[in-house]
Amino acid sequence: MTTKANQWNKLELQIYILILCANADKEETEVEIEMITSKVDPDAFDKIYNEFKADSEVKQFEKIDDNIQRYDYDNKELTEFKHEIQDVFFSNGKFMMMQQNLNRALDNILF
Repeated sequence: MTTKANQWNKLELQIYILILCANADKEETEVEIEMITSKVDPDAFDKIYNEFKADSEVKQFEKIDDNIQRYDYDNKELTEFKHEIQDVFFSNGKFMMMQQNLNRALDNILF
């Protein structure tokens, strides 16, 4: 069950998911982080990034699943978000197996 402290707005949820994508191959790069930070408020990024780093992998997915259910995303929002996820995955020119697996997991959660 989600506690009030774990409830995010849509932007915070988006940041958390994009950070997860940047870490999918266990090699978070400066390019990936810069890509995310260029789209969001630096203070919001720092807050969510610190929270992400403190969470276990299981906790990360629990938080995403709990928070995604709070919002009714329309098709346009999901399509735009999917493009942002893909941008992070392909920022280094590769789409590694771990990224592909996370991509499928996120499709199941988001769609």
